[in-house]
Amino acid sequence: MKKLIISMVALVALVSTSCKKDDAEVVPTNKFMVNAQDFKGTIPAGDNVVLDPSLVYKLNGALIVEDGATLTLPAGTEIMATTPTEANPNVRYIAVAQGAKIMITGTKTAPVVLTAEKKESSAWGGLVICGKAPINTGGSAGATASAEVSELTYGGSNAADNSGIIQYLRIEYSGYKYSDTKEFNGLSLFGVGSGTVMDYVSSFKGGDDGIEFFGGTVVAKHLVSIDSEDDGLDFADGWNGMGEFWYVSNASKSGIEGSNNGNNGDVNYPMTNVTLKNLTIIGMGEKPWYLKEGAGKQTIDNVVIGKLKDGKKQAYFFTDATDNSANARITAGDIKITNVNFVDMGVDNTVKAVTGLSFTENTNATGAGNGKNAPDWAAGWSRPE
Repeated sequence: MKKLIISMVALVALVSTSCKKDDAEVVPTNKFMVNAQDFKGTIPAGDNVVLDPSLVYKLNGALIVEDGATLTLPAGTEIMATTPTEANPNVRYIAVAQGAKIMITGTKTAPVVLTAEKKESSAWGGLVICGKAPINTGGSAGATASAEVSELTYGGSNAADNSGIIQYLRIEYSGYKYSDTKEFNGLSLFGVGSGTVMDYVSSFKGGDDGIEFFGGTVVAKHLVSIDSEDDGLDFADGWNGMGEFWYVSNASKSGIEGSNNGNNGDVNYPMTNVTLKNLTIIGMGEKPWYLKEGAGKQTIDNVVIGKLKDGKKQAYFFTDATDNSANARITAGDIKITNVNFVDMGVDNTVKAVTGLSFTENTNATGAGNGKNAPDWAAGWSRPE
């Protein structure tokens, strides 16, 4: 009798185990197979790929997050772009399509890091995010366009579009260049909407701009750009957003470049219209703050700006004399600059702004938080140790 009871218990256990195994086999799983040593491909709609911060992911090509998919990078995650070879010459980059989400949830002590094996600028592409917020390059209000890099569609009419979270992210050695007119930034934001969270993002030693906004409405706080080989921070194509606490150091060209539209500086569907405050721009190679291609409307407050490259006799707030659209914005009072602290201008660099551009000075302005020096909030995560 005892043997029979034991046999029955064993049979029940076997059936139970078998059922559990069968149930596990039919639970839906991601179609995208993650290989940390060969990280590339397309994450399709419906997938939610969560990376393991204990691993280093070797990016061996393009990684595309499609509409309806989500890629999550927890605190401490590192993705390292490998160096192209003859056998695998593909450009390494990460691109998030319209309707997709990227969830980057780093912390001050454990930022998410996108880097490269080769510790040199332009070693890989960078991060591209495409949203559905308005742009002014599609030919009409609500139109879309194709991104310069990745060739994904961006733009539209959803100002509140949500592409996810980008928090405590450092991008290193990006800026791969296809040609003089087609190259990656550290972070490229194409029509990204205001539903996206963007706070504490750094670009270190990028081959082009550190961070660039192509239209959209995203609010961007605590941005850092260090040693970019073009502009530190760049916005254009009808960006209608707000920026607060930006620190730019040692940009080869402009510290800040703000444009409206490269083909028609008077375009207003929408016109670039930004509010920027608490900024430090220190060390530039050419134009410290470049009001370019129509400039749009810019409201700027609490800025520390200085240290233009020796020998560059350039107005710190500059626009080209031939840029009629930008000069019209200045005349109309659409460029508002208050509480500027000019520092370390040098003997040859004493012109503060182009003729006709008004501003107010304040030698107590703190900029991004610590005058001409790196702000405390950027310590420990914004550049490699």
